[in-house]
Amino acid sequence: MFGPLVTLLICSSAVARQVNISVDAGCSVGVLPPIARFFGADEPNEATTPDGELLLEHLGDLGPHQTYFRTHNLLTTCDPPGDTTPRLKWGCTDAYTEDSEGNPIYNWTIVDGIFDTYLERNVRPYVQIGFTPKVLASDPEPYTFLFNATNTYNIIFTGWSHVPTSWQKWGELVYQWVRHEVELRGADEVNSWYWEVWNEPNIGYWNGTQEQYFTLYDYAVANVRRALPTARVGGPEVAGGPDGDWLGLFLDHTINGTNNATSGEGSPLDFISFHAKGLPTYTNATDTVPGHLSMNVSASLQNVRDAFAVIASYPSQKDKPVVIGEDDPDGCAACQSQAYSYRNGLIFPSYTAVAFSRDIDLAARYGINLEGTLTWAFAFQDTPYFDGFRVLATRGIDKPIMNVFRMFGKLTGDRVVANSSAQLSLDAILADSVRHEPDVGVLAAFNQTESKLAVMIWNYHDDALPKPDAHITLDVSGLDDRWQGCQSANLTHYRIGPTHSNSYTRWQAMGSPQDPSAAQIAELKAVGMLQTLDHPRQVRVEHGRVELEFALPIHAISLLILQQ
Repeated sequence: MFGPLVTLLICSSAVARQVNISVDAGCSVGVLPPIARFFGADEPNEATTPDGELLLEHLGDLGPHQTYFRTHNLLTTCDPPGDTTPRLKWGCTDAYTEDSEGNPIYNWTIVDGIFDTYLERNVRPYVQIGFTPKVLASDPEPYTFLFNATNTYNIIFTGWSHVPTSWQKWGELVYQWVRHEVELRGADEVNSWYWEVWNEPNIGYWNGTQEQYFTLYDYAVANVRRALPTARVGGPEVAGGPDGDWLGLFLDHTINGTNNATSGEGSPLDFISFHAKGLPTYTNATDTVPGHLSMNVSASLQNVRDAFAVIASYPSQKDKPVVIGEDDPDGCAACQSQAYSYRNGLIFPSYTAVAFSRDIDLAARYGINLEGTLTWAFAFQDTPYFDGFRVLATRGIDKPIMNVFRMFGKLTGDRVVANSSAQLSLDAILADSVRHEPDVGVLAAFNQTESKLAVMIWNYHDDALPKPDAHITLDVSGLDDRWQGCQSANLTHYRIGPTHSNSYTRWQAMGSPQDPSAAQIAELKAVGMLQTLDHPRQVRVEHGRVELEFALPIHAISLLILQQ
């Protein structure tokens, strides 16, 4: 869907823009946080489908740092009972029901299957404790819903979003869950997970008050810790950055509020989480400009900035790990519109490179311990090829967006000084996104253990319109500080672009088949992986320097690896 809009992205004018990029491999500015290793989705049951299992395998291979997965609906009741058929924005596990006398019945079979699927593929749970089982919901009907890509979003906020009728039963449910996981998998394994309470309790996902959410949190966290005193707990996964004073009031409660479960002061909080979203729009055609998509990375970065500012204002909290629990270009993975037509092509990965690198810059500015940024995108089984949903893969074929995470997975070690003559300042992007000149940016890291320099360079603009290529002149210095007496290095140049690491343009070139042959599917799967621009080669190192030149199309990304 929306293919013609994205096709515009592969066009470029003949006049390239000269961009000079310098990297000082010998000048470290601290460890580069491995943030791009968190993922999530509304639909937990998609994990155990064939496409879900394959994608989880790919996520688990991003390494070397641990991948985590977060999902809604791990405590949601199947409606009708036992029906775990995946559908948009819905999922269920039947983890909690009651007998005719109101006694609890715990059933972890479906949850176990989901977590087993993660763990077998080197993915660990970022456990979301939610939502309300039907028999505990204070307003249970209607409980289920049928969502399609053009529905009004609010139809999803049904019985599962309501306050539990009994805090004691809610707390005991959480305790039994965590105890089960410890007995099944061992304390060491479960200690490596994240446990967070609910999703976006400041909007319709929570049909209760803020104070009631604090109670929900207190009972959940107290019972996680009752089952496993060393478990890692946090929240509140608030939407819209800090959402005014919402995040601050939550932090106040965890520091010195009255704990509704224990009557003590405060509530445990090991990590802080919030959400950030961009705001894409579609501009109709005029006499001079065709209709086109425009992204808005500043909307997301402003959410991040504002939340970081709140966290930094709390001396007792500012050093705690922070996870941006959803960090996406828009607010609805299961919705479709012209404003969401970026999802199949190159804008999605180049937007992500800009957003995540600037998240790191904002964390440095505010002194925040940024541990992760989570991409809310997964896969939908048996939907059309390149259907327009915000997913990482389509029918078992990785989209270009997957390859930016493969690139981030190779950026390890210490961040080193890197500058581009065409990289916009952080403040400029915060104020006006990337509306004028493209942002030709750079992020670089040196891994001492692997004796490897990795340099990521992107050419990004908010608009899905043709733009000139960037002609890159890359000057790497400081290698003599790392490689004494080295006269040559191995160069591997990875590229996400119009003809590399891009299953979407290859599918279009095939005629956009919805019933591709086995040979076509194999070809699409191959080009969906991260590809090199050319063959690896030796380059000369002179006086600790390497100079390289190449063209970088609009919305393309290069990752250059220099290694002894």
